[in-house]
Amino acid sequence: MRKAGVDRDREEFADFYQRSRDNCLRAVLASTGNRALAEDLVAEAFARAWASWHKVNRHPAPAAWVVRTALNVRVSWWRRHRREVALDGHDQAEVADDSAELHDGLLAAVRRLPQRQREVVVLRIWLDLDTNTVADVLGISAKTVAVHLSRATATLRAQFVPVASQGVPS
Repeated sequence: MRKAGVDRDREEFADFYQRSRDNCLRAVLASTGNRALAEDLVAEAFARAWASWHKVNRHPAPAAWVVRTALNVRVSWWRRHRREVALDGHDQAEVADDSAELHDGLLAAVRRLPQRQREVVVLRIWLDLDTNTVADVLGISAKTVAVHLSRATATLRAQFVPVASQGVPS
C-alpha cells in the first residue's frame, strides 16, 4: 500500500517538474541574470520541493513556491559569501545566450526593475498567477501587487513603445 502512494507522488512530481521547470527557470533567470546560477538555484528548489512534496503539492501555486525557494537559496548563499572578495571580471553577470523565447532587451529591462516589481512581473505575468496568489507568495496585499505591476509595466512600456504610438502628440 505504501509503495503505491510513493509511486503516485513520484508521478505527480515528475509531471509537475515537466510542466513547470522552464517557466521557473525563466523566472529565476530574470532575477539573477546568470543562466548557470539560475539552473543551479532551480535544481536546488526542485530538490527541496520533492523533499517536501506532501506540502508543496497542496500549495495554491507550487511553481511560485519553487521560484521563491530558489530566490531564497540565492539570498542565503549571498549572506554566507558576502564578505568574499571577487576577482576582477569574474563577478560580472552572464547574459543568457539562448533565450530565444525572451527578447534579450526585455529580459535586461526586467532585470533593471526594482526587486519587488521584478518579482511581481515574474510571478504575475510569466508564471500567470492571479493577483491574490502573488500577494500571498510575496506576503503583501493584492493592492500592493497591482501598484508594483502598474509601475513595472509603465517603466517597461516607456522603454519599448515609441512615444507616438502611446497617444502622446510628438
